[in-house]
Parts: sequence; C-alpha cells; structure tokens
Amino acid sequence: MSIKLSKNIEKIAPSATVAMTQLARELKNEGKDVISLSAGEPDFDTPKHIKAAAIDAIHRGETKYTAVDGMDELKEAIIKKFKRENNLSFSKENISVAPGGKPIIYNAMITTLNPGDEVIIPAPYWVSYPDIVKLAGGTPVIIETNIEDNFKITGNKLKQSITKHTKWIILNSPSNPTGEVYSKDELKSLIDVLKQHPNIYILSDDIYEHLLYNKSNSNKFTTIGQIDDEINSRTITMNGVSKAYSMTGWRIGYCGGPKVIIDAMRKLQGQSTSNPSSISQWAAVEALNGDQSFLEKWLESFEERRNKVFEMLNSANGLKCLKPKGAFYIYPSCEGVIGKKTPYGKIINNDKDFAMNLLETKLVSVVHGEAFGLSPYFRISYATSMEKLEIACDRIIKFCDELI
Repeated sequence: MSIKLSKNIEKIAPSATVAMTQLARELKNEGKDVISLSAGEPDFDTPKHIKAAAIDAIHRGETKYTAVDGMDELKEAIIKKFKRENNLSFSKENISVAPGGKPIIYNAMITTLNPGDEVIIPAPYWVSYPDIVKLAGGTPVIIETNIEDNFKITGNKLKQSITKHTKWIILNSPSNPTGEVYSKDELKSLIDVLKQHPNIYILSDDIYEHLLYNKSNSNKFTTIGQIDDEINSRTITMNGVSKAYSMTGWRIGYCGGPKVIIDAMRKLQGQSTSNPSSISQWAAVEALNGDQSFLEKWLESFEERRNKVFEMLNSANGLKCLKPKGAFYIYPSCEGVIGKKTPYGKIINNDKDFAMNLLETKLVSVVHGEAFGLSPYFRISYATSMEKLEIACDRIIKFCDELI
C-alpha cells in the first residue's frame, strides 16, 4: 500500500537541533565519549521550591482538566510578571498558556496567516520559525544579518523587506542562536518603521529574558511592546519557564497579546492540545511568584562558561566569534576553514560538513549554521559543565589545527 502524506508536512524539515542531539545520544549509547553542545537546555535542576509546589499540587488532587489555555491562578501570576518585570498591563482575556513556547508561536501563526501572507524573520533565527510559518500557509521572508552587524537588523533593513503582503515580524532577544540582545534604541529604530505599517503584527520571543550578562543601561532587557502603546496593541509578547527556571520538560509557554488573536488561539488549542499539564501549571505559578534568588548564581555560572568558550574558540585556527550578551549560546564563524581538508581527505565545503566531521572525528556535537538560516557558522550551547566545555573546545581547536 502506498501511503501519501500531506503537502504541508512535506514543506518542512526536521528540527536540526533535535536531530544533532539525537545523533549524539545514539553515539553515546554505543559507548563513545561524545560531548553534546547541541541541545538548548540548562543543565541545572529545576529549583526545589518549584518541584515542591508540583508535589503539593499532586497531593491536593490537582490532576484534572483546567481551562483550555491556562488556569486563572497561572494567568494571574503571568499578569503580575508582565507588570512587575516589563511594565506591560494585561487582563486575563489577553493571556494564553500552552504546552511550551513553540505551541504559542504555532497557535499565533496558524490563527492569523493565510496563503500569500509574509512573515519577516531575521537570520540567524531559531530553527522552528520558518517551518511554523510554512505549516500555517505563510511565506517566510528572511533578512540576513552578519557578524559585523552583531547579527541584528536595522530599521532600514526592515523597511526594505516590507511588502503589501507582510503580516508579521518575529523578533528574538536575547537571541537563539547568537546570544545578541536588542537595545532600547535599536528597537526604537524598528518601531519607527513599524509605525508606518499599522497592519503588521509583532511576535516578540522573550524566552531568554532572564539570561542576560553585564546588566546595565547598554545591556538592559527591553521588550518591544513596553516602548510604545500602539505597537503593544499589535504585539504578541511570548515567554515561558523552560530556560530561566530549567523547566524544559514541564512544557509551559505563555504570552500576552491582543484579545482577538488570543481568543483565536484559545479556540485552536481547544481542538488540538487542550490544556497544558495541570501539575506543570501549578509549578509555573510558583516559578513566577516564588523565590528568584537562584537566578543570580546560575547567571554567574553561565557567564564563566561563556567567557571560557569565547576565549578558547577565538584561539582556534579559522574560527571567529562575538561574545554573547545573553542566553547560553555562542555562534562562531567557521569561514576560515571552508575549503580545507581533514586528515582523512574530506573537504569542508560548508558549515554542515564542519559539524558532521567534528562529530565523527572528535565526538563533539554542534549545530550547523545553515539550520539557523545563516552560513558559514555553527551554534554551541554552553549549558553544560565547565569541565565538559573545556574538553570539547580543546577538541574543536585540535580539529581546526589538523585541517589542511
């Protein structure tokens, strides 16, 4: 029997980050000493007070369905968080909770895009943005940046990319994969352009908000909706508990936005995933309302790792990278090794060749830049122990030294 799949599923590619992480896992299961730097997941355990809140919820019998897009207690915690940390005012009707950040983006795109609608996505981008847009029937419009631009778009670049079909722009700061952060002034330059196009919506992916280094006026977190009320009226501000609270497996994402879009997202979620896990929601209430002091220690650890990885990779032959201002990724250029050969005669034609040969010969897993829409780069996650990072970076340096 011939099985025919939908044309929609044929439009998209498997997640490269998931694929590289799985490949590293398989090699490790074979007994090989693989160091995986491909997964975007903090290596810290979920804080004890958050786990305790989940256990208490289980004992109270909070194991039933909740409201389809989040229970009131969590929505209230989210409203307080947005006001406290971002100076954004929302009502419960403006809040949506989903089983992860990805479904928030998926729901927003599915409920608003029609064939021919365009979504502007700066590159490098998180690997899922374009594929979600394609699944929703839209057309991704990619704006390429480069290391000289600090991987950020300008108002002029945005203006040149807008057409009569533009429906959304997706912004991610701090960025996955670069760790770069938009300043308030840089966001204002984008706002100046967007104010001239009142029919364009903005999705602000703030999932790495709390992972920011050297906090100061020049590196202070700002989300685009808090700068301008009119812009906020057409912005979906998305966040979650996965990265800041090391709760990736708990699957809670949330957003605040225009009621019309939130209502449509609720309707879609009612016919798809339905409500997020009730236990995870109670844990998220504690995450948002409870003690935040652990974040400072985590940030100190991430910053030490960032500094070490930055120093070691910039010493490698043919590699060059910026020092990230946030998140836990670094995005080195491997342009200096393109065209070289491994000792085994394999030519490094592109960043995918670089990543695959690095994994095969040195057992270090990274994600090639092509997956993020910008080559020749690769992404490293330094959300692992300093010991593993030093060993992995030493292997990368040796790999580059051995290229002919």
